[in-house]
Amino acid sequence: MTAPRLAFVGLGAMGAPMAGHWAQAGHSVRVFNRRPEKAQAWVAQHGGVAAASPAQLAEGVDVVALCVGRDEDVRQVVTGPDGLLQTLAAGAVIVDHTTTSAELAREMAKVCAERGVSFVDAPVSGGEVGAQKGQLTVMCGGPQAAFAKAEPVLRLYAKAVTHLGESGAGQLAKMVNQICIAGVLQGLSEALAFGQRAGLDMPAVLKVIGQGAAQSWQMDQRGPTMLEDRFDFGFAVDWMRKDLGLVLDEARRNGSALPLTALVDQFYADVQAQGGGRWDTSSLIRRLSEQRNRQR
Repeated sequence: MTAPRLAFVGLGAMGAPMAGHWAQAGHSVRVFNRRPEKAQAWVAQHGGVAAASPAQLAEGVDVVALCVGRDEDVRQVVTGPDGLLQTLAAGAVIVDHTTTSAELAREMAKVCAERGVSFVDAPVSGGEVGAQKGQLTVMCGGPQAAFAKAEPVLRLYAKAVTHLGESGAGQLAKMVNQICIAGVLQGLSEALAFGQRAGLDMPAVLKVIGQGAAQSWQMDQRGPTMLEDRFDFGFAVDWMRKDLGLVLDEARRNGSALPLTALVDQFYADVQAQGGGRWDTSSLIRRLSEQRNRQR
């Protein structure tokens, strides 16, 4: 079977290592980044070709993946004057790893289908470390046949790739993921702040409760750094607020009640007001520290 011709748009902290796994697997990858110097640096490290525009990148490609910022970025890359649909051939598949609204996913799927191109919304979980290690979780929505075509190359940077339904299902699943993370991090922040104030040996406490029902990825990976007051890494608060905004918009559309999510979103707004927009999402605990300092 002929190897698929691959391309990747968006070489940020997530996209660069994801595309890198394709290159490491022996694929010659065409890449595009809004800042050309990033694409040139990626090619210098991995080989392949840096394209001058999404349209140039898409010529003759079978699968093109996106990992950009927001709904409007996806729309511009796919349907803009120099977008992918200007040159992408019928039968090709666009896989969008950007976290966007489900409505955007459905819109792009419809526009692409009119050109004979398939669109798979495929947001990821696992963060920068997951991207670097090729251990991401990918949640996919869209046509089953398009998913089947893209799945083998998605598995080159993922530990789990799952088709969850029609267009938009991947983005809705990512919203479920972010609701869970927001609640867990707030609970972990309160627990650690409580334990510190009680004078406990919190590293020891984390070690023991991490062997029981309270254990979570966030506790294992972020609990120790929260105790050290370190947040200069990971998934930024600014991006989490963007994601929670999508969640709350969708909840208003489908009638879901998300009181805890709405509250944690406002807590993240407090962190932003402290200058923590680029801090990791575990920085919720610093908001509690600030409150305690004000009470003294």
